[in-house]
Order: sequence, then C-alpha cells, then structure tokens
Amino acid sequence: MSRLLLLACLCLLPLLAFAQQPGAGLTRLPDPAPAPDFALADIDGNVFRLSAHRGRVLVINFWATWCPPCRDEMPSMQRAWEQLEAEGILLLGINVGEDEDTIFQFTADYPVDFPLLLDRDSRVIGQWAVRGLPTTYVVDPAGRIVFRAVGSREWDDPELLAQVRALAR
Repeated sequence: MSRLLLLACLCLLPLLAFAQQPGAGLTRLPDPAPAPDFALADIDGNVFRLSAHRGRVLVINFWATWCPPCRDEMPSMQRAWEQLEAEGILLLGINVGEDEDTIFQFTADYPVDFPLLLDRDSRVIGQWAVRGLPTTYVVDPAGRIVFRAVGSREWDDPELLAQVRALAR
C-alpha cells in the first residue's frame, strides 16, 4: 500500500508543483554528481548495467504506464531516440513498480524501440533524486548527472536535443 501511495505521489507532484509545458528545456544541475549505478532487466530479461555505458551520453527517464504525463511524452521520446541512436546517445526508460506484461500492453498503444527497464521494487528510483513522474536525467560521458527534467517534455524539440547533443562533443 505504501509503495502504491509513493508511486501515486510521484506522478502527481509534477502536475501540482513542478509541471512544465511540453517543449520546456532541461535544468542544468549546478554541481553534477556521479550517477548511481544500477543493473536492471528489460522486458525481455536482458540485464542492463549503467556503468557499462560510461563514455556515452545517457538520457534516463523514470516513468509508469498509469502516469498521464509519462504517456504524453512517450511518442516524442521515440522520435528523439530515432535521432539520437545513430549519434551514440542512449535513451533509457526505467519503469517504476510494474511488470513485463503491463509494459508489453502499454507498448501496443505507445510503441517504442529504446530500452525499457524494470525497477519493480523501486530500489533504483530511491537511489536517484526523483521528485515526481516523469523525471528524466541526462548523464554526461564522465558518468555525472548534468541535467534534470521534472514533468513531461517534447523530447524531439530541437533546442532540448541541442542541450543533450552538446554533451557528446
């Protein structure tokens, strides 16, 4: 029950206090901290370890299927992934608290090609400073969290993508 309440609050907080209009940019963090490492399985059971991708720019999105702003931004995340993948920038969706079947059903309505990882026990979201769902972090090639976005975005917005791409140079 408490986990369900926590997840509901995580989804509502951006709507109530931190929501930004789609297309808003990223917030640069003044003191970039190392991104907490994790190992999570995707919906096919393949394990993804964050530290194995050091040297790349990573866009890490925490989301849930029941979160309306999360659903709203998924199509633009897919469009961004279609641009960024060829540039070596990795986009990850970390689903919080749900199982493979739920994610599989979700992707029938919101098809995506980027990796969707499962944080079933909310352990990873607890290691990151997530204030609400969706929350997205951008990690630089040195493994530091440089940008944060709380609330939905239009991830294929050219200005937003320029901020992400600048880290790869």
